[in-house]
Amino acid sequence: MLEPAQENPFPDSHVLGEGPEPHPQLQPVLGLIGRWHGRGSGEYPTLEHGFRYEQEITFSHDGRPFLRYESRAWLIDGSGTALRPAGRECGWWRILPDASVEVTLAHPTGIVETYVGQVSGSEIDMATDTVGLTPRAKEVTGMRRRYALQDGGLTIVQEMAAVGQPMQHHLQARLLPRKD
Repeated sequence: MLEPAQENPFPDSHVLGEGPEPHPQLQPVLGLIGRWHGRGSGEYPTLEHGFRYEQEITFSHDGRPFLRYESRAWLIDGSGTALRPAGRECGWWRILPDASVEVTLAHPTGIVETYVGQVSGSEIDMATDTVGLTPRAKEVTGMRRRYALQDGGLTIVQEMAAVGQPMQHHLQARLLPRKD
């Protein structure tokens, strides 16, 4: 007979000042910790039309030198009405002593990306080191992401090289902190 398991004694925290103390190596990215929500737009040459979306992102930690990352997005129409689920990804951001970052992200569409980059002030710039694809995943050969904390919000710009197209603009969003 198994004894009941105890509640996790090392929970993640997405609220600074609650839960474990952030690891000192997280200092350059402390501003990311939390829940973010906002709107963005996207385009790509293989799409007939551009699109608008809403996105929520959570960055949390458990006291070690990495962040847990989760992002969900859904398409919206011109009036902001939700149409359907869109991009979703989760992963880990490892922050190194020199303020460089190594990121792993997995998508439910069969794509796994590893990124390398650097934190510089309030900006993080990173590009894929490798892209892994399942046999039926869409061909993605590279990505570049820039995150900027400015004016109380988080701006995200993504470039993509996919389906025979060169690296070019794909997504841009502006997110604000959520208080819940």
